[in-house]
Amino acid sequence: MGMARRKTKRAIPNHLAARLERCRARMADGRLSAYVVSAPTDQFYLAGFTGEDGVVVVTARRLYLVTDGRFTIQAAREAPWAKAIIRKAGIGAELSRLQLRHRWCRVGFQAEHATVKQAAIWRKAVSPARLTQSKPITAELRNRKDPAEVVAIRRAIDVAEAAFKVTCRTVKIGMTERQVAARLEFEMQKRGASGPSFPTIVAVGSNAALPHARPGSRRIASGSAILIDWGATVDGYRSDLTRVVFVRTIRPQFRRMYIMVHEAQRRAIAAVSSGVEARMVDRAARSYLASVGYGKAFTHSTGHGLGLDVHEGPSLARRGSATLEAGMVVTVEPGVYVPGVGGVRIEDDILVTGSGCEVLSTLSTNLDDMVIRG
Repeated sequence: MGMARRKTKRAIPNHLAARLERCRARMADGRLSAYVVSAPTDQFYLAGFTGEDGVVVVTARRLYLVTDGRFTIQAAREAPWAKAIIRKAGIGAELSRLQLRHRWCRVGFQAEHATVKQAAIWRKAVSPARLTQSKPITAELRNRKDPAEVVAIRRAIDVAEAAFKVTCRTVKIGMTERQVAARLEFEMQKRGASGPSFPTIVAVGSNAALPHARPGSRRIASGSAILIDWGATVDGYRSDLTRVVFVRTIRPQFRRMYIMVHEAQRRAIAAVSSGVEARMVDRAARSYLASVGYGKAFTHSTGHGLGLDVHEGPSLARRGSATLEAGMVVTVEPGVYVPGVGGVRIEDDILVTGSGCEVLSTLSTNLDDMVIRG
């Protein structure tokens, strides 16, 4: 009779192990016995799990994944290094069982990702341990990208850029904003994206005066200026880019707007470096646009962090309190918007380095390259 083969537990990948080590160090600083992670993106960040239900529970030596029966196979495939608990009742019941086993003292949870009702249930479940709103541990960890994350963001940028180039070659007079957006999203998925980073923005003419315009039925004509803001999601990570293209010709007003925004972006990117206050990057773009008469036309921040979510820390805003650190990935996207005329925004994705920065996106921002034949 042959001996039964023992099922071996897969070793946790190095990048996840390193993230958990940093998480546990933050937990120790906050005197937490356990940390309940309910935000889906943070569960992926720490454990690799992409299911829609459950929580990840991190302790000093264990990693638990509490989910329901719909995700039994998915949990085993995506996070075999975590102890899967397939719940038959609520999450609170499983937390109560874990508390009886481990006798926790302080349990941290993500208050920003839990309802008041959930918090009340979990507080009762872990009693007599104290359930406490912890500092944003994972949000702070995610601000600085590890090498695996930078590789994933590069892939997301590559997919977005390739799709954009193909889409621009298909743009014809008479097409609608919605048709261009649909083609761009199709081309991204064709190249491996699971979907867009966010609903794609395609705004023709005066519609581009709305920074977050929604694609509609407005049609492209000769001389149209088209603002396109898009990104691809690849392996969970996002890219975020904006370009303005011109059909056949560039009207003088748009030419001036573009030149000024392009220079503002150049100055802002030049300001990006480890140790620089985030608001100084915003100031570099904003002060220049104000000096050339577009101060009131620049109505949003200069950029934001980028990663598993399209908007993460740090914020490159006037009152941004963060200090840039090597490993952060941010967007730099100054813009000007003139009601009744349109808008220009140029956006690239930037990696902060110890000696300055690296522009990860490679699409041209040269004005002459922005003209398409249509």
